[in-house]
This record gives sequence, structure tokens and C-alpha cells, in this order.
Amino acid sequence: MIRWIVKLLLNGAALLLISQWFEAITLSSFGVAVWAVFILGLVNTFIRPILVFFSLPLHFLTLGLFWFVINTLTFALTAYLIDGFEVGNWPGSFWTVLMAAVLMSLFGWIIEGVLSKKK
Repeated sequence: MIRWIVKLLLNGAALLLISQWFEAITLSSFGVAVWAVFILGLVNTFIRPILVFFSLPLHFLTLGLFWFVINTLTFALTAYLIDGFEVGNWPGSFWTVLMAAVLMSLFGWIIEGVLSKKK
């Protein structure tokens, strides 16, 4: 449980850092960032598989690159659901949100790798 809370807080900090790098992505506080990461986890758990299933032909046609679009959509959906987390003029900021979503995935992967090391 403690490891999960630490991952949640670190991912929240990563999201806050990403919001500093991109002008279109805004977060009102660290608490909103942590809440956004929690909701993003729920969206990725429950909604993402449905999106992947229905877009499976596009994944094959693009050789898996449509994964980035799904990642962007889940990131933007999370921002839509949370007050204090904005992604700019959607879908006009698609490329910015795409980069932010990729960075969030990368940070999450790094955090998971560091915290799951067995001693």
C-alpha cells in the first residue's frame, strides 16, 4: 500500500513537472496533479481497453502507432474530468497533449522500474 502511495505521489510530481514544460497544460496544484494521476489510472484501467479493442484495426494498419493516439485521448479525457487540470484548446493542442502523454508514460515507466527493484 505504501509503495502504491509513493508511486501515486511521484507520478503526480511528474505530471506537475510536465505541466511546467508545456504552456498548454496547466495544473492548479500538486493535489490536483495527484488526483489527475489517480483518475488517469482509472481511465487507463477501464476505458483504455475498450478504446484499444474498437481501434484494433487501426493499430494493425499503423503498426502500433495508433497507441499514441489512444494515450493522448485518455490523457485529454482525464483533463476533461478534473477541474484544475487543463490541456489547452482541445483538439487544437493535440500534438502538445501527445508529447505530454508520451512523457507521462515514460515517467511512469521509470518510476515503476525504480520502485519495483528487488533487493
